[in-house]
Amino acid sequence: MYRREPRHQLSFEDFFLPFGGKLSGDNRWIKLAELIPWEDLEDDYASQFCKGFGAPAKPFRMALGALIIKARLGLTDEELVEQIKENPYLQFFIGLEAFQYSAPFDPSMMVYFRKRLPESVVNDCNERIVRHGLNVIRTAESEAGEEDDNDSGMPSSDQPAQPGSDKASFNQGTLLIDSTCVPADIRYPTDLSLLNEARAVTEKLIDAMHPQIRASFGDKPRTHRKKARQQFLAVAKKKRPRIAKIRKAIQQQLGHLERNLASIDALIACGGSLLAAGLHWYHKLLVVSELVRQQRILYHSDSRSIPDRIVSLYQAHIRPIVRGKARSNVEFGAKISVSITGDGFTFLDRLSYSPYNEGEDLKAQARAYRRRYGHYPKVICADQIYRTRANRAFCQRHGIRLSGPRLGRRKSDPQLLAEEKKQFLDDQRQRNAVEGKIGQGKRRFGLGLIREKLAVTQGSAIALAVLVMNLEKLLELLFVLIGFLLQLLIGNEAIRRAEERLPSNQPAAA
Repeated sequence: MYRREPRHQLSFEDFFLPFGGKLSGDNRWIKLAELIPWEDLEDDYASQFCKGFGAPAKPFRMALGALIIKARLGLTDEELVEQIKENPYLQFFIGLEAFQYSAPFDPSMMVYFRKRLPESVVNDCNERIVRHGLNVIRTAESEAGEEDDNDSGMPSSDQPAQPGSDKASFNQGTLLIDSTCVPADIRYPTDLSLLNEARAVTEKLIDAMHPQIRASFGDKPRTHRKKARQQFLAVAKKKRPRIAKIRKAIQQQLGHLERNLASIDALIACGGSLLAAGLHWYHKLLVVSELVRQQRILYHSDSRSIPDRIVSLYQAHIRPIVRGKARSNVEFGAKISVSITGDGFTFLDRLSYSPYNEGEDLKAQARAYRRRYGHYPKVICADQIYRTRANRAFCQRHGIRLSGPRLGRRKSDPQLLAEEKKQFLDDQRQRNAVEGKIGQGKRRFGLGLIREKLAVTQGSAIALAVLVMNLEKLLELLFVLIGFLLQLLIGNEAIRRAEERLPSNQPAAA
């Protein structure tokens, strides 16, 4: 059940502090809270709960606010709760009306927050927050009497389209697109280590299932676990084992696994329950069965690749992503496609755990840009993999200039060649911004290593990192505006004082 409280957003002046004083309006968390339309975003969150049944869930502002704090500060779930307990600004940010010494929620609630705010919901919140944040900044700018938005560093070309507004149909702005892999926190997989881990899972299930049917089944099936463990360590502890040794060890582990799976089938036939060890281990057994099938095919074939290859028993949704980078040729995690507008806002356009060709996303990303801003971009700066004939035709049909050299023979005019080269270099310099944003997300906001375990929580964490990057951009624009207005006020005050001193000095001069 979700209980929606019909109240307006709390002002920081009304936040009660038992030890006296008031919150400062210049604090970054106060400014961030003003940039987020909490009440408008609450509908999607509240629709997940039934009406009048169950215990009331935590408010939306508390859920999203806690996730934003975690992504922005890079905290664990336990440390996040401790920080909220100690900081009144964080308590205001998550929607509390007064400072409290007790924890507002248990750290385990963070898992439910991520499940209730999946990738699709966070992406929608991201777009609406960017639109609302820019409107708040422009409103503050207009109230200060500014006529030109560009004076304060505000973007003018890429402005989100308002629902129902009539925007010009001609192309404007620049769109930067790229893709990357977001690695998950798993051990580097090898065939031998995966088979050894799977063997331990089957032994756990046999130990849990046999006591239930000991009277009818008889003695517990033999697993030879000590021998299998010694065979695995004999190869795993070697620094550079030979291929023949590795293949022999794989064959031995496959033999132990197939015998254990046959014993599990026999226990089931006698009335044993797979849920004896818990639902978690039953799910692992399904993954183990598929792993044995894949490894048996790889062992008897010359190929070293297979579709939907399992690389982790605990995170079976993860697939190897071949990137061809100098640091690591293969990465294990989600592959994402991102688009960055000319004013520096980032949007997550696609997330997949299976490898795909990112060149197929250009059309969808251009259409998403049109949906957000009301028009197609004037320029798309992309890598070489996006410059396919289909994408070139799409861009030409919609009046979009795609970065990179054109197809066909080179022009004979040296002046035109020099202009094309200069244009290509300018596009490459602009495209560096998307590489910088990806690096910022990986080094600063946790995209370098995703520690969540479930597919839905990993997608939520990735989308939240993108949302927090946009919040940082909005906060930067807001502080630039505040600094500009402060300088303007100081300048006006200096002019006023000079004008006041001028009449007093005129009689003395006469």
